[in-house]
Amino acid sequence: MIPARCLRLAGLLAVGAAAAADSPVALGTRRELFVDDALIARLSGGARSRLHHPEPRELVLVHDAPWEGSGSGYHSVFQDGDRYRMYYKAWQLTVTPGKVNTKEHPLWCAYAESDDGIRWRKPSLGLHAFEGSTANNIVIGVGKLGAVHPDGGHPAVFKDENPAAPADARYKAIVRSEGRRGLLALKSLDGIRWTPMSDQPVITDGAFDSQNLAFWDGARGVYRAYWRYFTGGTTDEKQWKPAGFRAIRTATSRDFLKWEDQRDLTYVDSPGEHLYTNQIKPYHRAPHLLLGFPARYVERSWSPSLNALPEREHREWRSGASKRYGTAMTDGLLMASRDGVRFKRWNESFLRPGIERPGTWNYGQQYIAWHLVETKSAWEGAPNELSLYATESYWTGRSSEVRRYTLRLDGFVSINAPMSGGELVTRSITFTGRSLTVNFATSAAGDLRAELQDADGRPLPGFTLEESDPAFGDAIERTLHWKAGSDVSALAGRPVRLRFVLRDADLYAFRFAP
Repeated sequence: MIPARCLRLAGLLAVGAAAAADSPVALGTRRELFVDDALIARLSGGARSRLHHPEPRELVLVHDAPWEGSGSGYHSVFQDGDRYRMYYKAWQLTVTPGKVNTKEHPLWCAYAESDDGIRWRKPSLGLHAFEGSTANNIVIGVGKLGAVHPDGGHPAVFKDENPAAPADARYKAIVRSEGRRGLLALKSLDGIRWTPMSDQPVITDGAFDSQNLAFWDGARGVYRAYWRYFTGGTTDEKQWKPAGFRAIRTATSRDFLKWEDQRDLTYVDSPGEHLYTNQIKPYHRAPHLLLGFPARYVERSWSPSLNALPEREHREWRSGASKRYGTAMTDGLLMASRDGVRFKRWNESFLRPGIERPGTWNYGQQYIAWHLVETKSAWEGAPNELSLYATESYWTGRSSEVRRYTLRLDGFVSINAPMSGGELVTRSITFTGRSLTVNFATSAAGDLRAELQDADGRPLPGFTLEESDPAFGDAIERTLHWKAGSDVSALAGRPVRLRFVLRDADLYAFRFAP
């Protein structure tokens, strides 16, 4: 048997060799999450990456207006100053035995707003007529808009944070073109009244039958677009011919009009799967990280389990029109990227269909809105939390619904260890801050300790594990201490590694605060 001290020495030498081969990652003072493995050199003991799941909350919106309906979805959500804005597809799917009527009324883009992200209202805007009245919340209607014909049913709307964006283009949207296949670029001064930025589609190579989107990527100084594609597909002026998997393509632009460097997304360790939406955008608390929440599409076979799911009769009606309408179902995934092309996609569901009840376990449920917002916690005195929104009750009746879900800030993935303990060692990094802070949670008996090491894995005097003050509690940003205090600025700019030792604890994120 090899002595434990020899195994430890061999491990340290192996880690040291790997660290020496890697260039240090320059963090500055940015926040780092564990949504990928980019900073992880080693996990040992009981430590593991743990995917967390949003908690279901209340229904925040019912799409039951005459111009909305059971096919409403493709939501865009963002905070705009003191106001939260939501844009979405308004559509009715009328299902009868063996038939699905998609033409009961046109597809529109409608608008809702909120003061807190929890209670939403549909303002009467007076812009577009429905059945002779403009008393509705439609913002992009049917028909010609300038020289183009936008499809309001496939909208993705955002506030442009590009400091060079002109005032009349502070809000932008990507929508599908009704006339010529492709994506149109729209602009707005107020987020309500829209005009085209070009009289031609700006992206034409794709399938586009989804919520295609684009946004300003401030960390990289470019606009990014992500849209629906089929792997192995071919383009034709008259018809898109799909093949392979429903996939995602990306491109970049300097002006939102000319898009270049088109590439298909790749994944670290995920199998080929059908992805309907992508919902990619920079995470606002760590903008160098692009987080996506795609809808995964799965077709099942008729079986006792499928028969046992909610609303069997309605499912059979839909299947009579097209088998997959009744046998398919969707859930929400999580993926993350640092370059916008290669993603770490968690293969386990991030947002499951949930407990069986009417309006669930169907094709169209758990399409997560684009994107997350911060909202006040229901717990008095607690920090803000993340709210995300997802559809349910798709297909059935005269409406669909939006449910809010919550997650702790940065709470997508943690490094978790049981009471028996576990360790995380990072890659070599450099930083510019004065203190090391963590987003973490422990039990009453658990704790977290940290050690700063040189690039070769040797503990640095004053910051060893033995000198670390055990941290316990549940906080979004807790400063770590050693016997000499919390000031680590003497190590700023120097390649170091972090060693975290956890007992019955979760570590969600860390940063070197100024």
